[in-house]
Amino acid sequence: MIVVATDAEYAIAKKRFKHRVIIKTGVGALNVIGKLRRIPRFIKITNFGHCGSNTLPIGTECRIGTSRLYHPMVEYTEPTYKLDGDVDCYTSDDFVTHTDIKDPCVFDMELAYIVALGFRRVESIKIVSDNLNNKQYEETINGGNTDDEGTT
Repeated sequence: MIVVATDAEYAIAKKRFKHRVIIKTGVGALNVIGKLRRIPRFIKITNFGHCGSNTLPIGTECRIGTSRLYHPMVEYTEPTYKLDGDVDCYTSDDFVTHTDIKDPCVFDMELAYIVALGFRRVESIKIVSDNLNNKQYEETINGGNTDDEGTT
């Protein structure tokens, strides 16, 4: 099962993962929980979608190796979930526009919630859409068209 958050991700996944079930959750924790809470935990999930990065170039595709929540104002350590890739993914409740993290990593708004729900077989493929810049993100997913007709 392929899990995406947005219409733009759904369109890419439909072409890339032919003949696979694709679920669009919507962005963020509550949407992920709402859409996936009744899915059996033994189902293999591939989380596919866009992400931001302060270190990786736009267009870079990466396989995620660890997932955790990102909220830099909290002083306790959150759980870290292991996956099979090699890039760290930080899941935030907001669009990340700045970070002090210098190691190669990406930021999203869904993955940590997917793995925290208890799915046993999760992989994640992310494509860098921006370098922590919301305007860049809009331009990337809309092919440079950021007017009302081009937004998703």
